[in-house]
Amino acid sequence: MERIVAIGGGGFLMESGPSVLDDYVVGMVNAKRPRICFVPTASGDSHEHIEKFYAAFARFPARLSHLAFFRKPAETALRLDCFEQDLLEQNVIYVGGGNTRSMLAIWREWGLTKTLRAALRRGVVLAGVSAGAICWFEWGASDSATPGVRAAPLRCLGFLKGSCSPHWGGEPHRRRDFHALVRSGALPSGYGIADGAALLFADGRIVEAVGANNTAGVYRVELAGDRLRETPIATRALDGPTRVPPFGARTP
Repeated sequence: MERIVAIGGGGFLMESGPSVLDDYVVGMVNAKRPRICFVPTASGDSHEHIEKFYAAFARFPARLSHLAFFRKPAETALRLDCFEQDLLEQNVIYVGGGNTRSMLAIWREWGLTKTLRAALRRGVVLAGVSAGAICWFEWGASDSATPGVRAAPLRCLGFLKGSCSPHWGGEPHRRRDFHALVRSGALPSGYGIADGAALLFADGRIVEAVGANNTAGVYRVELAGDRLRETPIATRALDGPTRVPPFGARTP
């Protein structure tokens, strides 16, 4: 089964304590000591992000590693001369946030996109937050796509159909800009994922939306004729029952 978890915002990179979103990702794996690899390319392999990963995931009985293209190899880093096979042996590949355009350029230069596709087909769970969420779709609404433009279409990996915008509600302009891009036809229909929320896909289809808090929601944004429609997706609270997120169905 091919599984992808797209997180709008949150997890160990944005939360000060243990994250139920990280628990959710690790819970995808049926292994006593899962192999989890963090890919911080979008942040330029930020040392801070790498340290946060190891600190946050140390609470799991897991074998942790990371893949860095901008830093000299560390003891826990995958070797660049054989990272392909190492990634195929992971249980989870977790992609961090940052500059999506630069991240994708690096990945394509190194041939990482083919390895990620092979890992997905092999059953490795692909997960990520912000840039690490939109990268799996055909298109993303990204603030790194065009210099000086707040949100613009960015062609991504295409593992999932449609488009995606992260930080829905947490950064108010994200929703407005995504609406405008879908309405104009610059982006295909897609999903707005709030901070604290995530979408799980299996074999390209939505399995469920989950939320870490009462305000975290996921929304389907599409054109219905000449009108834009935003529909909330029922979201399972990770600490409670299924609910419908705020905003409600709207047709701006």
